[in-house]
Amino acid sequence: MKRTLLISAATLAALAAPSAQGAPTPQTLTMSASATTVKFGGSVTLSGKLAGGKFDAKNVTVREDPFPIDGFANGGNATTNATGDWSLAVNPFANTRYQARSGKADSPALDVMVRPAITLKLSDRTPKRGRRVNFSGTLCPEHDGVAIALQRRSASGWRTVAKPVLADVATTTCSSYAKRLRVRRNGAYRARFLGDADHVAGNSRARRARVH
Repeated sequence: MKRTLLISAATLAALAAPSAQGAPTPQTLTMSASATTVKFGGSVTLSGKLAGGKFDAKNVTVREDPFPIDGFANGGNATTNATGDWSLAVNPFANTRYQARSGKADSPALDVMVRPAITLKLSDRTPKRGRRVNFSGTLCPEHDGVAIALQRRSASGWRTVAKPVLADVATTTCSSYAKRLRVRRNGAYRARFLGDADHVAGNSRARRARVH
């Protein structure tokens, strides 16, 4: 009786082995970004690998969901190479969630944040002490009606000295601002966007004023 049971168990194992070996390997798909924060107008390269089964020359659909993050749409397509690798350059205009799909395989979702492009210029970089200087610039994309911070660098960090409100710039997708400030001593200044739901905080390049 024991011998019969042993033979039966061995036979079942042998029959089961080919079935397990013949089972298809489930595919997996990865995705990463060359940067997780990008300046408005810039691009980010999404890339990843399709593994398992046949992965050469497979279509990868990159889906995108920009703010307010309410549903994916097709953001572009890529094709895997002989090793299953793929890549695609994207140009997000606002904070955006991405996910890649190939067949039945989905990558984990990832977020790419966008900071506005903001400029600052001074009407006079070498004013006389106590003279008013016009601080102005643009912010893209437009955020009409939003206040930004004009800041001056101090020993303890950046201190806000004015909060001009962004105004519409006709025929463009940018906003502008302007503020006249009295400059009494040398200093470095910057314009700062404080961030909101669709764009993260960002700064202009610092500009120096040297009084005489």
